[in-house]
Amino acid sequence: MCRWLAYSGTPMLLDDVLYRPEHSLIDQSLHSRLGVETTNGDGFGIGWYTQDIDTPAIVRDTGPAWNNRNLREIADHVRSPLFFAHIRASTGTAVQQTNCHPFRHGRWMWMHNGAITDFHRLRRDLCLAIDPALFSSVEGSTDSEVMFFLALTFGLDQDPPGAVARMAGLVERLGHENGVEFPLQMTLAVTDGDRLWAFRYASQGPPRSLFYSSRVDTLRELHPDMAFLQRVSDVTRLVVSEPLGDLPGAWNEVPPSSYGIVHAGADELRPFAPQPV
Repeated sequence: MCRWLAYSGTPMLLDDVLYRPEHSLIDQSLHSRLGVETTNGDGFGIGWYTQDIDTPAIVRDTGPAWNNRNLREIADHVRSPLFFAHIRASTGTAVQQTNCHPFRHGRWMWMHNGAITDFHRLRRDLCLAIDPALFSSVEGSTDSEVMFFLALTFGLDQDPPGAVARMAGLVERLGHENGVEFPLQMTLAVTDGDRLWAFRYASQGPPRSLFYSSRVDTLRELHPDMAFLQRVSDVTRLVVSEPLGDLPGAWNEVPPSSYGIVHAGADELRPFAPQPV
C-alpha cells in the first residue's frame, strides 16, 4: 500500500515535517512500521498551497523518496500552511508519474492509501459513472484517481463528506454486483486549500492505519521544552498514516468508519458510512 501525511497550520518548511522527525515520511519510505509493505518506493508526490494562489502546486516522481535530490531541494525552500505528501507502494497499476499521488483538479487535492478489491473487474463500470465533463482530466490508471473523480462527480465542491460517502457506496454496490465481497479499503485525505478532510474506512476488518496529532496547547503543557511546539499556532494539525515519532501524548488513532475535519475553529471527528447510489 502507501504512506501519507497532511499538514495544516502555521506556514512551515516542508523539511521540518518531511525529513526532520525521528520517523519521518522519508524514513517510512524505507522503514514503515504499520504499512502492508516495509518499503514504499514506487514513486512519491508532494502538493502545497501558497497564500496568493488558489490551486496547489504538485510535484510527483516515479523514483523512491529517500534519495530524490529534487524533493530534498524543494523541502529546504518551500514554506506552506497546507501541504500533502505521499509515498507509493503500487497495488498493481503501473509505476508512472500520472499514477503518483496527490491528485489535483482545480483547487482540490486528493491522496489515498488502500485499494478497490479486484479493481480491474470494476474499473470500466466505475469510469462510466464519472461525469463526462470530468473524464478527460483522468490521466492515470489507479483506483485512487478514479475514486477522486467519482467524488468530484458526486458533489465534492458542495458536500465533501457526502461526495466521498456516495463514491464509497458506488464502489461497494458495483463490487457486490460483481461478486466482490469486501470491495473497499481506504484512508484518504482531500482538501480545497482551506479545509482538510481525512477518512478511514474498510468494507471488512480494520482499515489501514491513520492518526492525527493532539492539540498543540496540550502538547506544550506536556513538553514545554520542545522548540517546534513554540513556533506553531494552536490550530496546527497533522494527519498521518503512521506516527512521525514516539513523543508521549502526541498521536491519536482515527477510529474506523470515521472522518475528521480540520478547519478554523474546533476540529471535528464524525462517523462515516457509504451512501447508496
